[in-house]
Amino acid sequence: MSTAPPFLPFALPEIGDDEIAEVVDTLRSGWLTTGPKTRRFERDFSAFLGDAGLHSLAVNSATAGLHLALEALGIGPGDEVITTTHTFTATAEVVRYLGADVVLVDIDPVTMCIDPARVEEAITERTRALVPVHYGGLAADMPALLRIAATHGLKVVEDAAHALPTTCGGQLIGTLASDATVFSFYANKTITTGEGGMVVTRDAKLADRIRTMRLHGMSRDAFDRFTSKVPSWYYEVVAPGFKYNLTDIASALGLHQLKRARAFRQRRAEIAAAYAEALTGLPLILPTEAAAGDEHAWHLYVVRLTDATPIGRDAFIDQLFARGIGCSVHYIPLHLQPYWRDRYQLEPHRFPNSQKAFERLVSLPIYTRMTADDVQRVGAAVRVLLSGER
Repeated sequence: MSTAPPFLPFALPEIGDDEIAEVVDTLRSGWLTTGPKTRRFERDFSAFLGDAGLHSLAVNSATAGLHLALEALGIGPGDEVITTTHTFTATAEVVRYLGADVVLVDIDPVTMCIDPARVEEAITERTRALVPVHYGGLAADMPALLRIAATHGLKVVEDAAHALPTTCGGQLIGTLASDATVFSFYANKTITTGEGGMVVTRDAKLADRIRTMRLHGMSRDAFDRFTSKVPSWYYEVVAPGFKYNLTDIASALGLHQLKRARAFRQRRAEIAAAYAEALTGLPLILPTEAAAGDEHAWHLYVVRLTDATPIGRDAFIDQLFARGIGCSVHYIPLHLQPYWRDRYQLEPHRFPNSQKAFERLVSLPIYTRMTADDVQRVGAAVRVLLSGER
């Protein structure tokens, strides 16, 4: 009697003995919230990016980081912020937290990142900022976007939730000329702290504002108060801040995940290459590779069905699940989500590239714990479904 292979999930984190030992050390230290390990993680992150002028600020999610960055840039009621419709809602919702309006634009049909031409068309006298998304781990066209921003006096906050370590023009995302870059360490990201994120900026005043606002608008955090000579009980509330700090328990994971970030990227790139070899020749659009000399983080491996594909997208996903293979859809575009659709009277025909991509895309499993047999299994299942090969 044959036994079905175990279910292959869409994503799994890779947590090693070093991460576990660091977390245990944190638990035994008695310092669980933001403290010495978070400071180390921030320093290590700046060092990883290789730019001595950077300030890295740990937060409890990339959503928090985007909110803090835009707040520090002064975005507020009456302002407009441009971003892509083809993203998770967090990218846009933080703009509404601040009372500003979101302007959604379409994607480039090749890269699936925000289309610079559509950005330029959307700029009005109210536009204050631009939030590009590095979709799936591929860099958006940052040279074009930064030129547009400079021409129109716009602030730029990169949503780099998928993009560690991605490069653009030979530079790591996080070191470009944007005002701030925000990374995610959610459980399925290229490195993880369970929940968490990092805001990176060269602007010292921006960093100071973010540092203050991430913990209730207080002039000193707990670690400062209990490790300095100034009375430990004294602090000042200088603004109505938020509760967005990252704990030392989470940072303990990040310290060792960061050390493995390049090896993790290499493994993801190997899986992506194996998929490309296995799926070539099928009626699929495969993900766009990074430009020559640049690196794709391969957070996602997104294929798109074509007119010649003999099965619909939803049936394709159902059949993969029936074969014990998890997959997902990134994303249901914001113009289809009730809140965004209704608030801004959005219709699919205004976003033809995102709409078409959504109707045909599937994210296949890609994570470092996948074995060669796992990858072969996914490729073989897709070939059976799309070509009948066995």
